[in-house]
Amino acid sequence: MSGRGARPFFRHPGQVVVSAFAGAIGLGTILLMLPVSRSGPDSAPFTDALFTSTSAVCVTGLVTVDTPSYWSGFGEVVILALFQVGGFGIMTFASVLGLLVSRRMGLRTRLTAAAETKAMGLGDMRRVVRGVIKVSLLFEVVTAVLLTARLAIGYDENLGRAAYLGVFHAVSAFNNAGFALYSDSLVGFVDDPWICLPVAIAVIAGGLGFPVLFELRRELWRPRGWSLHTKITLAGSGILLVGGTLFVTASEWSNPGTLGGLDTPGRLLAGFFQSVMPRTAGFNSLDYGQMEDGTLLGTTVLMFIGGGSAGTAGGIKVTTFFLLFFVIYAEVRGERRVNAFDRQIDERATRQALTVALLSVAAVVTAALVLLASTELRTEQVMFEVTSAFGTVGLSTGITADLPTFGHYLLVGLMFLGRLGPITLVSALALRERQRMYELPEGRPIIG
Repeated sequence: MSGRGARPFFRHPGQVVVSAFAGAIGLGTILLMLPVSRSGPDSAPFTDALFTSTSAVCVTGLVTVDTPSYWSGFGEVVILALFQVGGFGIMTFASVLGLLVSRRMGLRTRLTAAAETKAMGLGDMRRVVRGVIKVSLLFEVVTAVLLTARLAIGYDENLGRAAYLGVFHAVSAFNNAGFALYSDSLVGFVDDPWICLPVAIAVIAGGLGFPVLFELRRELWRPRGWSLHTKITLAGSGILLVGGTLFVTASEWSNPGTLGGLDTPGRLLAGFFQSVMPRTAGFNSLDYGQMEDGTLLGTTVLMFIGGGSAGTAGGIKVTTFFLLFFVIYAEVRGERRVNAFDRQIDERATRQALTVALLSVAAVVTAALVLLASTELRTEQVMFEVTSAFGTVGLSTGITADLPTFGHYLLVGLMFLGRLGPITLVSALALRERQRMYELPEGRPIIG
């Protein structure tokens, strides 16, 4: 149907983002259901294929089957392609294809890309898209080279196999996907800094977000010129990394199932690694099923917060969490305005942060209650699992495969919601903003 009164099929960039992610998940599911994708004689069931495809596109890392033994080489390549596409952002990837064809981007395409990348304004989106690809490939190539060299020299892998493992884990790390080609993730490398540190650095870089990486590339040595977003993201990420390292190391120091069997350098490395991964990569070098309940609770909090905006990490985002902290700080001090780093925070941003946080809490708690009511799992296990799914983390205490079928579908929904919910919600709130032409009388209900 055409004509002046016709409405566009997609009236909001967020609808394009959601549809593109859903299409990628559907295509991935079909490919993983092909007999060639599975190492066994039969094709993968629909539930396992859908769960794996969703986990890969949403760069989560939760799995219902053992990745290296269940999927064939073709299936592993499909999974790698899915989390690479998911990490770039479907709309960024589509924008690149559009540039190659037409070399021109219209307003609708720019809005679509901005919804996924959260670039600071529309600007020249072609430059943004090219920058996303360059930065991503730079970190992935460097990480892949380091991992390949270590696996070939230190673990006697032949060069071809070492390169394949290096590329897979490098791409998985930068995209915060958490997929590994070892059945125990990276537990076998728990005290090897040549494996753990490159992976951790790639995870941190991907989790900072592309706007921060772009700004650091331009003004790395001029911190006074950094934007408020970059300052909050870097400061918040640093606090969470240091605090998380100290917390995990102290909590698990004497646990024989985790850090207890390592020497002091190994314990510090493992503690740091476990602090990085909830931000939201999903690799683990310790068995989370053996961790103390307090450690699981602290890790759950880190997973819920997540990483930086417009990056490959999930969660409610560091900026959202620390913006709410500044709101509380201002209220405790009796200040009418919220300030951070010598800047006044816009009231719309604080309302959006509060909305995202509360709706995210509602989603996690509702899913946890459903699983608790229908299974006999412990509360801490269920909360850990649903938060990992919503935060697109991928860490697990080992209960994912044992959940009933409806539980797998519930986690699929949480992964999809957690990856796209904050993006589409904030963009929708921003575009729906309107100015009321009158003011109502003030009222003050009793608080507390």
